[in-house]
Amino acid sequence: MTYGTIRGTARPLSRLILGAGPFRPERQEAVDALLDAFLAAGGSGVDTAYVYGAGASERALGAWLASRRARERVFLITKGAHPDEAWRPRLRREVVAQELEESLERLGTDHVDLYLLHRDDPAVPVGEVLEWLEEHVAAGRVRAYGASNWSVGRLAEAAAYAAAHGLRGFAASSPFFALAVAYDPPHMGHAILNGDPEARAWYRATGLPLLAWSSQAQGFFSDRADPGPGRVPAFARYDRPDNWERRRRVRALAERRGCTPTQVALAWVLGEGDHVFAIVGPGTVAHLEEALGALALGLTEAERAWLNLEGAAAEPGPGR
Repeated sequence: MTYGTIRGTARPLSRLILGAGPFRPERQEAVDALLDAFLAAGGSGVDTAYVYGAGASERALGAWLASRRARERVFLITKGAHPDEAWRPRLRREVVAQELEESLERLGTDHVDLYLLHRDDPAVPVGEVLEWLEEHVAAGRVRAYGASNWSVGRLAEAAAYAAAHGLRGFAASSPFFALAVAYDPPHMGHAILNGDPEARAWYRATGLPLLAWSSQAQGFFSDRADPGPGRVPAFARYDRPDNWERRRRVRALAERRGCTPTQVALAWVLGEGDHVFAIVGPGTVAHLEEALGALALGLTEAERAWLNLEGAAAEPGPGR
């Protein structure tokens, strides 16, 4: 396992972060097995949210933390202030306070290492948002805070306000970032990073830790995207010629390198830079082990450019 750091936190954060979205108490045995395997492999970061499963994800994760007495070995991430069912913004001080309190209770802890605002509401002044979050840091409920699905413009505005007022500011950001470009994504407001060179350049220049969600494009590069009854409906957002060509190249390179397409796609995300962490959502221990294999793969810049259809990049030669 490889690690990075998040400003304001004491625990190292593994470059692979385990997404807890599907965790449910009724499947606690499978949840426990997955978390046990992740911890045994050196993983530390686990990502959940107030809204996942209407709280079921946090409860299942909290049960494992308690049964294994593992809180001190886990870099715990949760999110709050997601829009309501009608997608009306809920980025308000009282919402953040209430949801964070409930999340801590579900998780069975007195603090989270990183708290992310699940969505933005550009109508709310960014300075107000930072001041709310500072209160939770001062109270010890949060070690560091950040944003999920915020635009680069709003992130830059937040950084400027924090610098001008002596605040900690956002310590991380979690946008959608995968090799496949998502077209017509549901619920506009997602920060879709690939396909936006200026945004990618901003993250590289600032070094703001980037926690890529859906880093494997929901399995688009696996066999699950093949035509047939088992095809995942969400793949419709990737149904463009450029993505099918990316998929073809991923699978060709995987065959040449003796690995799986999923590992190639994940290695492409991690190859963006040391500031990038990838959230993965394996359903089984076997899928987790496959994802872990991407850490040792490594791609050359020529391979990464070719996979992403960048410029006039020629097909790379035989793999190492």
